Amino acid sequence: MAAEELPRSQRRIDADQRERLITEHIGLVKYVVGRVSVRLPESVEREDLESAGIVGLIKAADRFEPGRGVKFATYASSVIRGEVMELLRSRDWAPRSVRRRYRELEQTVAELQRQLGRQPTEVEIRRAMRLSQEDYEALLSSTAAMAVASLEELMENEGGTRPGELELPIEPPSYGEDPAEIVDQEALKELLARAVERLPERDRIVVSLYYQDELTLREIGEVLDVTESRVCQIHTQAIARLRASVSEMLES
Repeated sequence: MAAEELPRSQRRIDADQRERLITEHIGLVKYVVGRVSVRLPESVEREDLESAGIVGLIKAADRFEPGRGVKFATYASSVIRGEVMELLRSRDWAPRSVRRRYRELEQTVAELQRQLGRQPTEVEIRRAMRLSQEDYEALLSSTAAMAVASLEELMENEGGTRPGELELPIEPPSYGEDPAEIVDQEALKELLARAVERLPERDRIVVSLYYQDELTLREIGEVLDVTESRVCQIHTQAIARLRASVSEMLES
């Protein structure tokens, strides 16, 4: 019998299984929070993020249906991440100046892409913003957390896909989805995959190692033989490029 045909009572887990899943996956909360909290300001308490993550873990256990053929860790990661991002949005944690500067970066990248018909180089972006190399790198470092939130918001608003593996939704899939919504999500995955392929090689490697291979920024720095702070800058720039590319393709 196909998973979709299973009676609902057979798709849900019992109370003992629920408690066991929650207990066994507490470490997953710390892992997800650790990745989301990279470069967040000190004013954001990690304990608050972990509390939100635990709420997500409990929700995942309550909603989990084994008959769907999805691993609990895979499903729970999405729900936990969604709860953490929701908390961050509600806190308005980024100063207005940082938000403004990141919007300027995204707008500059998007405008250059339209003008040039390709991805602009780092030098072209910097010159368009009238920044020295030092000031441009400082901009990328100071807006690193905004880049992560920016991509998350784009994916949630447009359907829900992570940029590296292009398989796990940021928000939990709702069982009994509208077929039209599934088609929209698949279309977005294709657009995002195309946008990743259009990235300069170094940006593409950083995105792949961070989102698909799930390496830390420090580990990526060791692979590329650059500092962790430089990887952070490349990541920020790559996300600005991705948002501009995906938005352009959605408009067209």
